[in-house]
Amino acid sequence: MSEGTPPPPPPEQNPYGQAGSTPPPPPPPPGGSGGPSGPGGYGAPAPPPPPQGAVGTRPGELGERFLARLIDSVLLAVVNALIVGFLIVGAIFGTSGGMGFGGAGDYAASAVAAVLSTAIYLAYYAYFDTTQGRTVGKMVMKLRVVGEGGGKPTIEESLKRNCWMALSLLGVVPLIGGLVGGLAQLVAVIMIAVGINNDNVRRQAWHDKLAATHVLKEG
Repeated sequence: MSEGTPPPPPPEQNPYGQAGSTPPPPPPPPGGSGGPSGPGGYGAPAPPPPPQGAVGTRPGELGERFLARLIDSVLLAVVNALIVGFLIVGAIFGTSGGMGFGGAGDYAASAVAAVLSTAIYLAYYAYFDTTQGRTVGKMVMKLRVVGEGGGKPTIEESLKRNCWMALSLLGVVPLIGGLVGGLAQLVAVIMIAVGINNDNVRRQAWHDKLAATHVLKEG
């Protein structure tokens, strides 16, 4: 080396040790667990907890809905008998609400009773569906009706899903109206039961499909 020539610089030191070594992997994010591809890993955040107050979304089964409807039917039968059978029809026509066909008074009482009964039944379901999302029977069985928007049904949706109850208005027809109306309601109920049983996904019968509603089991 000639005089005046600066010495060569020292070789660079590998910050990770010997040559050929690779840098250590970055530490996992706080709160994460598992590998890079697993839940909560390096590249995926941990799944959020379920919202507070969440309820189950299992569709209501046929047996549960049948018991709820039975409870409502018994309650409505008592209310209907008190209001229609004794108070209104008896006061107007001077009868005890009998449905015989012996005269014009009996026919008038039958016609009025058919109209009032239909109004009571539809009003009951419309009120509880739109304000509570469930009737008394559904409260007991922990069921609720959900409208198309995911909340309580609107009055239009409630009336659509219960429109088959208006078949009792056939009672205004003399002689055979009450019988025909009763048979028509029975057919509607059977079709509803068959529809619920055959729909394994949403348990919707024709009346729920008509109204775009469905019944859920809570919890």
